[in-house]
Amino acid sequence: MTPFTFNTSPSIRFGAGMIANLGDIVRAEIGTRVLLVTDPGMMATGIVDRVCDVLRTAEVDVVLYADVQADPPEAVIEAATQAAQTGSVEGVVGLGGGSSLDVAKLAALLATGQQNLSDVYGVGNARGPKLPLILIPTTSGTGSEVTPISIVTTGKSEKMGVVSPVILPEIALLDPDLTLGLPPHVTAATGIDAMVHAIEAYASASPNNNPVSRSLAKEALRLMGGALERAVTTPDDIAARTDMLLGSMLAGQAFANSPVAAVHALAYPIGGHFKVPHGLSNALVLPHVLRFNAVTSPEPYAEIAACAFPALEGLASQAAASAFIEAMQDLSKRCGLQQHLRDVGIAQDDLPLLARDAMNQTRLLVNNPRPLTEADALAIYQAAW
Repeated sequence: MTPFTFNTSPSIRFGAGMIANLGDIVRAEIGTRVLLVTDPGMMATGIVDRVCDVLRTAEVDVVLYADVQADPPEAVIEAATQAAQTGSVEGVVGLGGGSSLDVAKLAALLATGQQNLSDVYGVGNARGPKLPLILIPTTSGTGSEVTPISIVTTGKSEKMGVVSPVILPEIALLDPDLTLGLPPHVTAATGIDAMVHAIEAYASASPNNNPVSRSLAKEALRLMGGALERAVTTPDDIAARTDMLLGSMLAGQAFANSPVAAVHALAYPIGGHFKVPHGLSNALVLPHVLRFNAVTSPEPYAEIAACAFPALEGLASQAAASAFIEAMQDLSKRCGLQQHLRDVGIAQDDLPLLARDAMNQTRLLVNNPRPLTEADALAIYQAAW
């Protein structure tokens, strides 16, 4: 067997109602003064007030930073870091979607004052130490609570990653009750995002593609393939929400160690230039990237087809791969997501810019099962338009 490395959050606490234990967990793992990182949308849900009440009941002081933006720019990271430093906190709690969790990771790292943000971009450049960190996802999408990755928007539209096991949280706390209020469109987009994580992790050309990641990806697709549409159409279905949150986490563990590829590489410029939510950006290019890959590498998609869609069991390799791609596109459509780049305000004249920018995502493109050129990227965007 080829040697591999597998890293994940050292402690995972999962279950409905788990948030009630947060105060005791924080006192045991961090102390009595924490930075709580979240966003304005979360503030409007009442969940932040609920979390603050739990912490204050346990006599934990809360310094609140609630200005996280989607696709967070560097200024947000710096502001959250400053809030941690001026607040003299002992640790950080991230609450929300992937953007809030990513900001919390970097605030915990940079608050120690040992490194600057510009020093930690890339793979393995974040060295620590960091403050103790607890991450609490409220969407079933990014899996950020178990990934050693934080994505930052640099300049006007480009995204860069901080990749290091140092930024993994000490504890990932997952409570499906916190996802019950997620709107259908957000549920759909984040759910497809999580399924993309599993798909790309399984098919990744990374030398660290490994049997643990592949097993987790299959189970993630089994859970989410059976639950996503139910979670979208019946928002209070706690069983569907539970399967989605667990599936998202498993997919996060998978791609954190067997990295994603061209779907994400082509999605990032869409979000960067046109402020399209990340999950929807993935959904828009997903079937077209998979069709491109399946020309030379249908096997991975054939192997996972029946995990997500049991009716596809028994098909031959190329047929299974094609049916899987169609089923993913149909699931996206049934969940109410836009299907074309033109549906989100992107003009045909914008496509060459997207293709050029996608080629900057070399960290991701090297993992694609089929080599992809700028001309290929442009053709994929044209198919998605």
